[in-house]
Amino acid sequence: MDFSYTTEQEAFRAEIRSWLKANLSPELCVDDAADERVAPNREVFEERRRFQAALSSAGWVGISWPKEYGGRGASLIEQVIYDEEYSRGRAPILPGYSGIGMCGPTLMQWGTEEQKRRFIPRILSGEDIWCQGYSEPNAGSDLASLQTRAVDAGDYFILNGQKVWTSAAQYADWMFLLARTDDQAPKHKGISYLLLDMKSKGVEVRPLVLMNGHAHFNEVFFDDAQVPKENLVGPKNEGWKIAMTTLMYERGGAGGGGHTSQVRRLVELAKRVHVDGHPAWEQGWVRQRLAQFAIDCEAAKFTRLRSLTRRLKGQPPGPEGSVLKLFGSELGVRISHFATELLGGHALLAESTVLVPDAPRWQNRVLSSRQYTIAGGTSEIQHNIIGERTLGLPK
Repeated sequence: MDFSYTTEQEAFRAEIRSWLKANLSPELCVDDAADERVAPNREVFEERRRFQAALSSAGWVGISWPKEYGGRGASLIEQVIYDEEYSRGRAPILPGYSGIGMCGPTLMQWGTEEQKRRFIPRILSGEDIWCQGYSEPNAGSDLASLQTRAVDAGDYFILNGQKVWTSAAQYADWMFLLARTDDQAPKHKGISYLLLDMKSKGVEVRPLVLMNGHAHFNEVFFDDAQVPKENLVGPKNEGWKIAMTTLMYERGGAGGGGHTSQVRRLVELAKRVHVDGHPAWEQGWVRQRLAQFAIDCEAAKFTRLRSLTRRLKGQPPGPEGSVLKLFGSELGVRISHFATELLGGHALLAESTVLVPDAPRWQNRVLSSRQYTIAGGTSEIQHNIIGERTLGLPK
């Protein structure tokens, strides 16, 4: 495989790097974007929304979207370069990430012409922020067990039920959601894909505060909320097909990346903290663990490149997405556990110390890492997918 970039691709890299250097303020930079994918408060949210608007005006949002929908029609290689530079610059995950990465592409495939004209242009600019209404208290990994009901009332549906783990619902203008529209149909049938105005009467959002103090997730309750019929995406009762399209885009961007910078910080940490009266870096077992993490990061990198190669050849997606999701989330847990071994009691501190100035960051890493083995499809589900669909093992 040729890992070199063409002159044109390097020019593209220089262009986005230059734009970020000129327009990304230090206040917007983040250490671990995944841990701060949802703004901690309204002020930060609005700052990030303004940054998304600036990116959009310069043509740097949804760059792989077709030009007819406001994107650049960028190649897969250009998208990879963009992602690398965006991460390198420590830029925040945009507040419109659900619309850009999931809802927008789904509407391009399944939406009516009116839905495309109405919703898609406002996604890239950040004028409309979207959230995802899938999981329910008794329908997480078994999503088709959802119980939220949408009753046909002529020109609109009447929505009743509850969603949970809804990221950024407290800031969202719209929600794309699944609701049961036929109680008599088989479990994976009788489900419809709806677009809900979050300002509708009968919609209540209750933030869920996590043990790290963040409120990324929310409960959302529907009490006779009305959804106009024109906000039905795809055929009524056939929403499972549309939902799988959205999940394909979600899982395609989950797992496998973002750990290299954490390993570099672990190396710095190992040279600063002491084990048995000596710098941890002098311990052979510490260097061995760090070397293994570096190897794991390289393995993930080449797995992503393998997935990219399949797409460049026009082949259907392979098992790499599920492998990366599983491997990446589990690697994050192993990294955080090792951080606690190095830091000892300092891993519990929410304030900086002379020895560990970035102690709050590591505490957050330790408390946050486990959630990614659940978000976007649990590790258990990924094991099943790989075993059944890739290895051909019996259910």
